[in-house]
Amino acid sequence: QVQLVESGGGLVQAGGSLRLSCVASGRTISDYTVAWFRQAPGKEREFVAVITWGDGRTDYANSAQGRFTISRSNAKNTVYLQMNSLKPEDTAVYYCAARISDWSTSRLEYPFWGRGTQVTVSS
Repeated sequence: QVQLVESGGGLVQAGGSLRLSCVASGRTISDYTVAWFRQAPGKEREFVAVITWGDGRTDYANSAQGRFTISRSNAKNTVYLQMNSLKPEDTAVYYCAARISDWSTSRLEYPFWGRGTQVTVSS
């Protein structure tokens, strides 16, 4: 099984940028479809972005489109989420998740999860 560890969260002002990392161990990350989800206090965990196994196709939630970029380094066994033009409403715990199949935006279809990294955007 794959193990996932997120990092890169922190406190940033509105308009700023952060890059989150999701490091995989135990398996080759390019064998998995990997997605980023986020959960704000009192809200359900929601899809942010996904990169498919193999050819690395990407997809984004409307809220992330044009501001966030998901990418993968096979050499580092890592998936990244570059977040630009951050807004206070982006404040949440960000999780990476993996599945051995094609892309999905449903958190219910991802069996492997990291513990999350906190992102706080101040106004």
